[in-house]
Amino acid sequence: MKYVEVGSEPNRARVSAIGVGCWQFGSRDWGYGQEYGDTTAVEIVHRALDLGVDLVDTAEIYARGVSESILGRALDGRRDKAFVATKLWPVLPTADRVYEHGRLSAMRLGISTIDLYQVHWPNPVVPDQQTMAGMRRLQDDGLVRHVGVSNHSAAQWRSAEAALGRPILSNQVNFSLAQRKPEREVLPHAQAAGRLVIAYSPLAQGLLGGRYDAAHLPSGPARANNPLFLPENLERATPLITALREVAAAHDATPAQVALAWLIAQPNVVAIPGASSVEQLEHNVAAADLELGSDELARLTSESDRFQPVRGLPAVPGLLKARFGKP
Repeated sequence: MKYVEVGSEPNRARVSAIGVGCWQFGSRDWGYGQEYGDTTAVEIVHRALDLGVDLVDTAEIYARGVSESILGRALDGRRDKAFVATKLWPVLPTADRVYEHGRLSAMRLGISTIDLYQVHWPNPVVPDQQTMAGMRRLQDDGLVRHVGVSNHSAAQWRSAEAALGRPILSNQVNFSLAQRKPEREVLPHAQAAGRLVIAYSPLAQGLLGGRYDAAHLPSGPARANNPLFLPENLERATPLITALREVAAAHDATPAQVALAWLIAQPNVVAIPGASSVEQLEHNVAAADLELGSDELARLTSESDRFQPVRGLPAVPGLLKARFGKP
């Protein structure tokens, strides 16, 4: 396993380049069912720890705390092997509410200290000073080791850090070959400041695995509501998927492994793909050992540059048609 180390004492952290995203643990959005949460999810975490993966990421909003509880059961007896990250859903994140929500997350996880407690989204109403006062108290009381943010711009990240008065270790953002926005400001800030970018949806919810096309659309609400899976966008993604397949063939790998390897080849970046099975988890982890050549990295970057999916308001008619059968 490859590891990424950032910061300096006492704010130093070392985490696996490939982690485990736990959104699907207990969630109906992915259509895995209760058995997955009761058995497979726990097996995935155990196997990940066996393979040297330590970063496991969840959130209080995932299945309304169920994901945290499932992860907590999976960590029973193996807490020392994991770097546990969870996230605060920032509804009126005043100092007292932040503290209380952090305490409740730790209880659901069955741990005394959360390694990384992240603000899931910026809140435009509650000042950073309020939110970070709660985070500072959690750190001072030993309930949280590191503070992080998620879905923050570079400017919002710096503002939150100024309010905390201490380093904010990480920013968890949507980052993949299909979503390169973090490269503009967030990643340069992390690299300059010695911080960490945690890439969620590193496979663009499966798009980069090459399983789907206009004739084979995914099921489940999580992907059905994602404009990337509109038939037009799947067509537009064909050259990028072809490049992933060809690079994968040269390494006896899969397109998904190549997409992950491209991502973590960038300094200060780790990825947290989800997994529907232990086998998929093992494939994800193997990507940490996949070394791509500079020409391969450049080709993938070039094809990603050319991929221009329909997003935002222009995607709404297609999403309505996909969901309700009419524009």
